[in-house]
Amino acid sequence: MRGLHAGFLTSLILILGACTTPTYPGPEARAAAEQLAANINSRSAYYSVSPARIEPDVKLFARIFERVQSDYVRPVDQDILLTAAATAIEGADPEQKETGDNRLMERAIKGMLESLDPYSTYLPEDEYTAMKESMRGKFGGLGIQITAPEKGGGVLVLKPLEGSPAERAGLKPGDLITHVDGQSIMEQSLREVVGKLRGPKDSEVVLTIKRQSASSFDVSLVREIIRMDVVNWRLEGEFGYLRISSFSENTAEEVIEAVQGIRQRLGGRMAGLIIDLRNNPGGLLVESVAVSDAFIEYGDIVSTMGRKSRQRYRATAGDIAAGLPIAVLINNGSASASEILAGALKDHDRAILIGGRSYGKGTVQTVIPMGQGTAMKLTTARYFRPLGESVDGGIQPDVDVEDDIKTDRDEGLDRAIAELSRMASL
Repeated sequence: MRGLHAGFLTSLILILGACTTPTYPGPEARAAAEQLAANINSRSAYYSVSPARIEPDVKLFARIFERVQSDYVRPVDQDILLTAAATAIEGADPEQKETGDNRLMERAIKGMLESLDPYSTYLPEDEYTAMKESMRGKFGGLGIQITAPEKGGGVLVLKPLEGSPAERAGLKPGDLITHVDGQSIMEQSLREVVGKLRGPKDSEVVLTIKRQSASSFDVSLVREIIRMDVVNWRLEGEFGYLRISSFSENTAEEVIEAVQGIRQRLGGRMAGLIIDLRNNPGGLLVESVAVSDAFIEYGDIVSTMGRKSRQRYRATAGDIAAGLPIAVLINNGSASASEILAGALKDHDRAILIGGRSYGKGTVQTVIPMGQGTAMKLTTARYFRPLGESVDGGIQPDVDVEDDIKTDRDEGLDRAIAELSRMASL
């Protein structure tokens, strides 16, 4: 039985598009930003905000507002954007140090972007740095695998990574994290909690832990650079088993090397391949396309459609598995870039999908640097499988398998081995 592998990767937003250089905003965007600045300035007595000190972020808001108007996947009324920004400011709490200086404008920007969809957001310098590090397979964190509990709030510890700050602090599987730095996370999403747990190397974070029937207690941890092995492989009899936990830089290269390693270990007698994408939250679009291309000889892999353009990604000749049968394991934690791979292999009849319906995230986010180490993440396109279907609503596997929580068996893997054995004997 397998639990959700959340680690310190967000399970929602990891597809990156091309980055562009910020431009000076036009008159409409500047007018919208000045309107918002007037709103902030009218609150200055309550929030102790100096209009002069928020001026630099007025231009930032205008640039972001303009990019949303021009590049968001669908047209958005500017009044709706300004209302979302103003609402975010009204929710600021002076007691929580969310006001003063440029914090109100940052809140306004975040509120505007996050009102669009669950994946668009503003990335301050620390969050942008953490995201880029995670795309390289390393980031400042605690070294812990977490999941959302079936009932109630907080996050459950699946297991601490060996040698990590979490392991040294004594965290155990089943521990419930209820607070981070004294702030409750019981009503927050897994994505929000992951953002709080990650941070710069050598920074400290205090977790409040509830362990079974014991009283809650605090644990202080110091973040370190956590390195994730995104591709792991082993043998399952005459079959190769390939686990892809995310699509970060060099994932495709590591997959090719893994298949070569499996072949060598089996003396060139590999009978089939299992690709495990369960709880893979996604990652870089280009890496997902490259992995798909490694197994598909020709035809479309995926196509993206935005307001301004449509792009098709096509396979090139060559199949590193040489036509051998492939079984792909998916579940509700398989999202985004992992759905691109699963969908492409399924539509090309290159693999049998086993497990549960995938998450169903059919949009592409573009990360746009905004200067001074910050960026915006904006939904700019929808993507479609080779046969033209969107993955909204998820991809249905060919063989439904549900893990039995009462056992430690991996029913999905067992079924994959059985299906490959059947196909190999045909």
